[in-house]
Amino acid sequence: MAEQQPAADQAQFQIHKLFVVDMSLEIPNGSQTFQEEWQPELNVELDHEAESLTEKDTHQVILKVKCTVKNGGKDAFTVEVHQAGIFGIEGLEGDQLKHTLGAFCPNILYPYLREAISDIVMKAGFPQLSLAPINFDMLYEQQQNGEQSESKVIH
Repeated sequence: MAEQQPAADQAQFQIHKLFVVDMSLEIPNGSQTFQEEWQPELNVELDHEAESLTEKDTHQVILKVKCTVKNGGKDAFTVEVHQAGIFGIEGLEGDQLKHTLGAFCPNILYPYLREAISDIVMKAGFPQLSLAPINFDMLYEQQQNGEQSESKVIH
């Protein structure tokens, strides 16, 4: 029996590189923050951007999350991470490519971003901050239907 060769027009996806582009943590009230009873209020802002790179069929996607935590009405800390990936995507065009860049790639990046946020927050002396899972397919569909702005805010 002969082996079947994949069709020439079959889509191909490859992860070339995953990396943190930017990471920052700010504790505006310094050590005073640690002297108060801990009753945090979390605000999460989520965004992403995608661009084609000069190499054919290669794209960069950057997933951006900014977490602002207030304690007793005062800013306790703000952490921001931009997690990026370089992806090789062949055989997809139009809406399929947009969906891949807007939902599939952010889905791949998100666990790495969550880990980076958790690590930096714990190293700063705060309790672990574990972000909830996100359905990027649903967010992408909402964005396509005009149900949200560029930046998604989660409370």
